[in-house]
Amino acid sequence: MPRKNQREKSVLLLIPAYNEEERIEPTLREYATYYRANYAGKFEILVVLNGCTDNTLAVVEKVAREFPEISSDDIPLPIGKGGALIEGLRLAPTVDLIGYVDADGATPPEAFHALLDRMDEAHCVIGSRWLPESVLHQVQPFFRRFASRMFHVIVELLFWMHIKDTQCPAKVIRRQAVEKVHDHLHIADLSFDVNLIYSLKHARFTVLEVPVEWTDKEGSKVSSSFFRSSLVMFLSVMRLRLYYSSLYRSFKPLREVGDWLYLKLHAPPPRKSSEHSFRDQSRS
Repeated sequence: MPRKNQREKSVLLLIPAYNEEERIEPTLREYATYYRANYAGKFEILVVLNGCTDNTLAVVEKVAREFPEISSDDIPLPIGKGGALIEGLRLAPTVDLIGYVDADGATPPEAFHALLDRMDEAHCVIGSRWLPESVLHQVQPFFRRFASRMFHVIVELLFWMHIKDTQCPAKVIRRQAVEKVHDHLHIADLSFDVNLIYSLKHARFTVLEVPVEWTDKEGSKVSSSFFRSSLVMFLSVMRLRLYYSSLYRSFKPLREVGDWLYLKLHAPPPRKSSEHSFRDQSRS
């Protein structure tokens, strides 16, 4: 049964997907089934595919025939997870709340619902795997946990946001907050979360970090290209720091070197504002 006193706010859940044909179907079914039964407001799921070379689109379309609240946006270019989320967030004006989770089902539907329940307390609510009350059914391998803490130290030194887990892919944002910061979202790789959170804080929006239920899933794209992904993320947060610096225009030669590095690392480069302005359209 739907939770009592649940405000009937419309929600759009984004699920970025790159070659997820093996993992995305159970995630979609679990979310669609759960929110049909437990959420009183309108709940939609948009899968944003970017550069998929497998059968992910066909899998999503098959499930969507059973659950009309599921739709897809198939972007043929490999624009990265951050790029896919930037595209999806362009639809924020059509709903009250917009959030995202990963395609692997690491965040169960109940955990995402817990974030929605806290939306009266902040403009953005983010799940955290590093709070004492968090429930981790299966933790990440040691090398990924170590790298996560090192990345956290770097981000804290650069931005002083006091967020323990910027990278947990379980977040919800109010429409007006997304509309305000969307033109400042440029990072297309896995450092997108840092870009989002810092843009919100820089614009004086409130960000609430809460415990989350989490299960680390096998088949992570990050683990298979760990060192390359780590280098790209470091490059991106350094670039983001410069973006918010008064000296940003003076670093144009360095930005050109950075673009060359993204190319050499086969990573999606930061996007320009003109590439991701809001769509002049509405969703039915």
